[in-house]
Amino acid sequence: MRISTDQHPCFNRNSAKSCGRVHLPVAPRCNIQCNYCNRKYDCVNESRPGVASAVLKPHQAVEYMRRVLDLEPAIRVAGIAGPGDPLANPAETLETLRLMREHFPHLLFCLSTNGLGASAHLDDLAALGVTHATVTLNTVDPEIGARIYSFVRDGNVLYRGRAGAELLLSRQLEAIRGFAERGILVKVNTIVLPGINDAHLLDVARTARDLGATLMNLVPLHPTADTPFASLAEPSREVMASLRDQAGVLVPQMTHCRRCRADAVGLLGQDRSMELAPTLASCAKLPPSDLADRPYVAVATREGMLVNQHLGEAKSFQIWGRDGNGGFRLAEERQAPPLGCGPSRWEDLARTLRDCRAVLCAALGDKPRAILQEHGLTPVEGSGFIEEALSTVYSSGNLDSLRGRRKGLATPCCGAGGGEGC
Repeated sequence: MRISTDQHPCFNRNSAKSCGRVHLPVAPRCNIQCNYCNRKYDCVNESRPGVASAVLKPHQAVEYMRRVLDLEPAIRVAGIAGPGDPLANPAETLETLRLMREHFPHLLFCLSTNGLGASAHLDDLAALGVTHATVTLNTVDPEIGARIYSFVRDGNVLYRGRAGAELLLSRQLEAIRGFAERGILVKVNTIVLPGINDAHLLDVARTARDLGATLMNLVPLHPTADTPFASLAEPSREVMASLRDQAGVLVPQMTHCRRCRADAVGLLGQDRSMELAPTLASCAKLPPSDLADRPYVAVATREGMLVNQHLGEAKSFQIWGRDGNGGFRLAEERQAPPLGCGPSRWEDLARTLRDCRAVLCAALGDKPRAILQEHGLTPVEGSGFIEEALSTVYSSGNLDSLRGRRKGLATPCCGAGGGEGC
């Protein structure tokens, strides 16, 4: 049985003293640049979003969560809040949520996003059991947005000024509405920027309410060095109280925010991120996940007998596993992602093969190798009979002999990777 949603300490002040949360820092990349943000990954003395002492891979997040739960039994919520944007890192975020749901189904799952990349993943997030989402919405006026954001990156296209602000705003509105329509509770975070958006907050609150947000969090600016807004003053408590009173007429206000780090852990008022930083760092060095969680091996093959196909050419992969008699069995054949999608193709392939410990192929490029390895999947270049290769992978684990048997057998890259090194 899932924990009641009233045990989320950010959404329910009454639970903040008894229910803890952990932020899993699995999302290093960001797709916008805010003029108040300077992300640092190793600053343990600061408590603000965008800061984490280490970044985890999804499989490392599982072990970190295990250790955290042993040390802090009050944890009720697993969230992803950066240190970049979770949906600028969709593969890592979705895989982490999948693993959390598989291993820790009793927890609540949430994420915080700027909204730019959310709309494409709303159904996936709902299916993975996300119950709470936070969307940053600093303005509903593109002219103000042009002053807040240095740039907005959508895929490979960079937008600046009003064009970037308009795009970001449209995606944020889609995200809030989309989360609410799927039954996911939405909190809107708004950074209060004196002289920039502080006279505009009622419009933001009204829009958030109309889109279905259940809570608003007015967050005072934290002036940060080496940012365009470093010289702005932090709003006083009195100013913040007045603004919350005004906006609270339109939408309920969160008044107990701690401006949490991207690796925050523990109760809101008793954060243990500094104490557990060594644990986080230790988990960030763990090798790919326990092979018991990855029982299969994927094979790129032309005729089903030999390892003899380039990764970029494969339109499907044979999925092999052990049988009950010490041999191997062909479990299924899985379709590869469509050709020509650049790096996103390899992110998709990693998700397709997430229960595989290795993928055997004749050859592959540096880009897919790096992406697959990031997801705990070992790419092996080699040749020979499939079952001989499987015997090596499953028994000795020594892959050097396979890697050394590819001369003359790998075909040139077919160009299917869209210039990304298939």
